[in-house]
Amino acid sequence: MMEPTAAERPKKKATPTGLNGRRALPPNVSNEEEDEVPTMETIGLMPRGFTLKDALEVQEIFLFNREYDRNKREHHTDKYYNLKLIVRRGQPFHIQITFTRQYNPEKDQFWIEYVIGRYPQENKGTYIVVPLVQELQSGKWGATITHSNDRTIDLNVMPAANCIVGKFRMYVATLTPAGILRTRRNPNTDTYILFNPWCAEDSVYLDDEQERQEYVLNDLGTIFYGDPESIRTRSWNFGQFEEGILDACLYLMDKAQLDLSGRGNPIKISRVGSAMINSKDDEGVVVGSWNNMYEYGVPPSVWTGSVDILLEYHSSKQPVRYGQCWVFTGVFNTFLRCLGIPARVVTNFSSAHDNDANLQMDFFLDENGKVDSHLTKDSIWNYHCWNEAWMSRPDLPVGFGGWQVVDSTPQENSDGMYRCGPASVQAVKHGHVCFQFDAPFVYAEVNSDVVYLKAMKDGRRIVQKVDKTHIGKLIVTKEVGTNRMKDITGLYKFEEGTEEERLALETALMYGVKTHRAQDVVPSTEVDMDFVVGDTTLGNDIKVKITFKNNSQTRYTATAYLSGNIVFYTGVAKCEFKNHNFDVTLEPMKAQTVEVLIKSSEYMSQLLEQAFLHFFITARVNETENILAKQKTIALKIPPLVLKVRTSRVIESNPLLNVGFTKASQTDICPCIPKREGPQKLMASLSCDALRHVYGELDIHVQKTV
Repeated sequence: MMEPTAAERPKKKATPTGLNGRRALPPNVSNEEEDEVPTMETIGLMPRGFTLKDALEVQEIFLFNREYDRNKREHHTDKYYNLKLIVRRGQPFHIQITFTRQYNPEKDQFWIEYVIGRYPQENKGTYIVVPLVQELQSGKWGATITHSNDRTIDLNVMPAANCIVGKFRMYVATLTPAGILRTRRNPNTDTYILFNPWCAEDSVYLDDEQERQEYVLNDLGTIFYGDPESIRTRSWNFGQFEEGILDACLYLMDKAQLDLSGRGNPIKISRVGSAMINSKDDEGVVVGSWNNMYEYGVPPSVWTGSVDILLEYHSSKQPVRYGQCWVFTGVFNTFLRCLGIPARVVTNFSSAHDNDANLQMDFFLDENGKVDSHLTKDSIWNYHCWNEAWMSRPDLPVGFGGWQVVDSTPQENSDGMYRCGPASVQAVKHGHVCFQFDAPFVYAEVNSDVVYLKAMKDGRRIVQKVDKTHIGKLIVTKEVGTNRMKDITGLYKFEEGTEEERLALETALMYGVKTHRAQDVVPSTEVDMDFVVGDTTLGNDIKVKITFKNNSQTRYTATAYLSGNIVFYTGVAKCEFKNHNFDVTLEPMKAQTVEVLIKSSEYMSQLLEQAFLHFFITARVNETENILAKQKTIALKIPPLVLKVRTSRVIESNPLLNVGFTKASQTDICPCIPKREGPQKLMASLSCDALRHVYGELDIHVQKTV
């Protein structure tokens, strides 16, 4: 059988005329919309004596699309709760066609067509005629007959390794003396084609099987948050295989009006996804809220997974309320893994938000050493979560592929929309912030300096101190195959204080910053100051111990100020709950500690949902007028929910499962129905106005009923 000639292929519809005089097809931006494809296309006149009953006509198509069939098992798509055929590009799959009579390869011609969206065009990849070949070529469209038996033939079909990712409509066409006879539109033969990290020709190829299992097939993850001294964890159900999630993810690209021809490119898809996961400026999936007010929605801390969020958005077509960075990250991870792009969640502790794009955090102090909130616009998030997506970067020089930062939390505008990335992690590490997309912003998040400037009454700004180690204290992700934390700080930057780390900063500055950068200062080493915060259990009094060390032979005095603030995890202060002034005398070559007591009554009534306290301590050495400054954010320790199963840990799937959980000295019973056998995790969250981010989880094992 030969591939049909151009004259034999379906005729394209007349092209509408544009208002500007150009002739162009309308945008093809919907996977759901479709044109009617004719079942019979005549070519010339009907030959005498020919009837359609003599033609080779398709009677049945079998796609081996059940979860236990070979296609889904071989393509690692057997976990999807979807009855359609789901395959990965660049890898052959098996189909079977039964005709109304015996197929004669010497006389009969047939071919397979895949169509997506409207206005199908071969040069756009939206209309694909699959040629019948003797042998499949790696990464290229083709079909080969593997077995023929009377009226039934078996074929292996190879999708191109760079084809569009989405839901295709499938037709089988036969060439008859009267023209082309095509199967009728049948939704049961619709075929989803996804990215393929198992295929070396695919741009998302990942060569480690354990990493593919983790970053593509694992539907349960761990998100880290809190502060470096008190790191908390919570599990997140990505649920990328749940019923309806694949269609919901494809809908996001429709909503973003991403042209179908661009949906084979993970760079475009991840960038569009980073914009669509947040609702700002495009009515995307999740509404962000950082003001501790969640009327008409769900507090961010209540969510335990992405499934409910995506299904609600897909059905209502309205943004879901509310989310913060870990919610955006969890949903975005679902989107990427569902489409087949390897992805993981990353947490950066002490994450900078560079408001003026000068690659430094500017904190302005008045002449008495107190922070001037009117001048200080930059902020340091206690932690910030984003995603990494794995892909090649043919648009960048060799060596900058691999993990790319993609961030869907709306922070700064990028090319007219709230989105971030993909930015090469390797480029960020070496300070190559000239490479797209948004590398300067990511670099500032992990490796900018904190500059303390004294704001003088005459308008001058005098640099007092530069802290080169505060930002990006720790960058982590989930370890492959376990729930443990993996430190990946070294992927983003060289060790603090090394020549390589400073060279990366100089390289980033060389590529340009928007505003003048403060010159470094030689720090005074005569007097040092640091502080530690004692036991931080919620509801207890807290002791803050400030230690001054005089390294000189001179006696000094200092005037110090402690400011305690309730802060959002973004570093933005809600209110000041403690201000304390004190004087200290610093004897030569000695250290002195001052203890400040924080009573629980001072902070409890003002707490926000994540219970973060921020302490900012400044001191002015009176004799030299040097300013000492130090800041820390601590997360109060919150008691967890305790979950217990009122049967053995081995649960039968289907029957109701009674789960008890204890909250605030109260025990409740909640019935659950397991859907899948094997190791599972129960998760529960508690939300009330007084306290949120109370969370618990329990590992169980589900087995099938006999």
